[in-house]
Amino acid sequence: TLKVLDGNRVIWLNLTGSGNETAAHILEQSRMTLMFCSFDKNPMILRLYGTARFYQQGDEEWGELIRQFPNFPGARQIFDVNVEMVQTSCGFGVPRYQYEGQRDILTQWAEKKGEKGIREYQMEKNRVSLDGKVTGIR
Repeated sequence: TLKVLDGNRVIWLNLTGSGNETAAHILEQSRMTLMFCSFDKNPMILRLYGTARFYQQGDEEWGELIRQFPNFPGARQIFDVNVEMVQTSCGFGVPRYQYEGQRDILTQWAEKKGEKGIREYQMEKNRVSLDGKVTGIR
């Protein structure tokens, strides 16, 4: 659910879940950091620093951006990140893990809820962050 559009722009498809903290914090301050860790043989941490905004269904930009991704039930927002700095670090303290595969529980849950059920869930669970900030879900 992450796509690099060019040398300074990354979009990230955010699926519906129990919290919506990132959206609330982006509305308050547009700074975003994305961190990637290598958990296998070669240690490395990669961070993308930038500013972000997000789009949701009904926004003018949604149609163009959602086409960049496979169809995922429960798509909630697309974060559009303007990458201003990239940093790597050694990752020597990151433990090693064996990758076994993606979980399909979230997509199964979203498929079972259906579009109407997802919208109801978002209205109930995703409109306010843990610290009481609005998330922009409408």
